Amino acid sequence: MRSELDLELVSLTKRYGETVAVDAINHLFHAGTYACLLGPSGCGKSSTLRMLAGHEIVTEGAIILGGHDISGLPPAKRGTAMMFQNYALFPHLSVVDNVAFSLRMKGVDAPSRLKRAGEMLELVDMTAFADRLPAQLSGGQQQRVALARALITKPQVLLLDEPLSALDPFLRIRMRAELKSLQRELGITFIHVTHGQDEALALADEIVVMNNARIEQAGPAREVFDAPRTAFVARFIGSHNVIALPEGKIAVRSDELRLTTPDAAKLQGRITGVEYQGTHVALTAALAGEQEVTALLTDKDFFGAPKDVGEAVGLDWDSQAAHALSA
Repeated sequence: MRSELDLELVSLTKRYGETVAVDAINHLFHAGTYACLLGPSGCGKSSTLRMLAGHEIVTEGAIILGGHDISGLPPAKRGTAMMFQNYALFPHLSVVDNVAFSLRMKGVDAPSRLKRAGEMLELVDMTAFADRLPAQLSGGQQQRVALARALITKPQVLLLDEPLSALDPFLRIRMRAELKSLQRELGITFIHVTHGQDEALALADEIVVMNNARIEQAGPAREVFDAPRTAFVARFIGSHNVIALPEGKIAVRSDELRLTTPDAAKLQGRITGVEYQGTHVALTAALAGEQEVTALLTDKDFFGAPKDVGEAVGLDWDSQAAHALSA
């Protein structure tokens, strides 16, 4: 069911000379959704985000927000706000003045804009740092300030360009939880560009996988993970094996593969790698036809019957664990 605050991409296209960066994509983002644009470098996800923000001119097609085509509007009049990868804070302005900057540009009086900036800092738990300069903040604190600055304009859609990439792994995981919590609290649409499948799965209600300037697959995060439709999505979303059988190509999750004796299995191979990962052991095996698969075993299962590199092994799976792939 459609809402008046839905965001729709209609044959959205971006060309740079002869290069097609985004190739006539169509997609409807329902209002209040946390969506991740996921894909490798150069797939078109960042160009799509910049067109949504108004920082790139749309070559063809339209961006419809709340029933209105916003493709030709300047960034400040679109109902969107962008949080940049490098946060882009003004080094000479205090935290509160950074957050209030867009309202200052709109001519809002000082008491009103500082009051609103204070509310935003409270929202992101940065009130105590209002008078500091960006250089006096940690990476996570700078990110919160950038979020507050983006949200002060009361956008209908918040656009996030790889917002966690500059953070260390532990902080990244913590900030994921905070972003998700904030999106739920605000109830607005978040569109988050990332090339990390773990980040997309942790955050997104909906994942839009892009490849070669097009949308390869889109849907609820669990659906995309459990049932990839193409070999590219299966490989990129991670934790899947793409296996070519005489009857066609399939995807099987690594944790669905079982080890058995070679003569009683669907596939026979030879172990090429064993990697201990704490709770699991990743076992890699080479198959006929230069194929390689990975089985993810619990540490209990592996160490109960350990295998060595070079050993012959059979690999099996339940029939419902295999998903047929299109080209």
